[in-house]
Amino acid sequence: MERYRIVQDVGLYYVTFTVVEWLPVFVEEAACKIITDSFNHCIKNKHLAVNAYVIMPTHLHALLFDADFDSERLKHTLDDLRKFTGRQLLDHCAAHFPANFSDVFRQNAGQDRQRRFWQPTRHPIGVFSEGFWRQKLDYLHHNPCRKGLVLRPEDWRFSSALYWSTREENDVLLSDVGWE
Repeated sequence: MERYRIVQDVGLYYVTFTVVEWLPVFVEEAACKIITDSFNHCIKNKHLAVNAYVIMPTHLHALLFDADFDSERLKHTLDDLRKFTGRQLLDHCAAHFPANFSDVFRQNAGQDRQRRFWQPTRHPIGVFSEGFWRQKLDYLHHNPCRKGLVLRPEDWRFSSALYWSTREENDVLLSDVGWE
């Protein structure tokens, strides 16, 4: 059973979704757009609010919540998001990546499926304070810098860092509700 869970009375969560075996799927725009388009669909149609995010080559981090702070709906929204993006990304990888990626997805399948894209956990951590929110916001925005991918967080395309520093529009319809 997953140690971290979405529970009643917690509004904002820091989540991590990781590709099985840490495969570098998000090295091309099309794969990243599957995520950003899905975020936007859930924002428009499923009451998801995304406060911040970063898509790294092997995983993504996000600060998010249900627009009405409905924890049960948030669980279902994240389940739907993971299932939909997983299927889309599996098909995308089958068409555009080397065959050994598809082999890994098949090898990681559980008994209930033929392929698995995401590692089983979404690792939701409740955010209870401004200090913890700031820590996670800074962590996710500086992740590409720590990995040597860019010099400044604002230079990473699939991140909310530029939005948070300039309020310039982003690939995701962000909610800047927070402690700022």
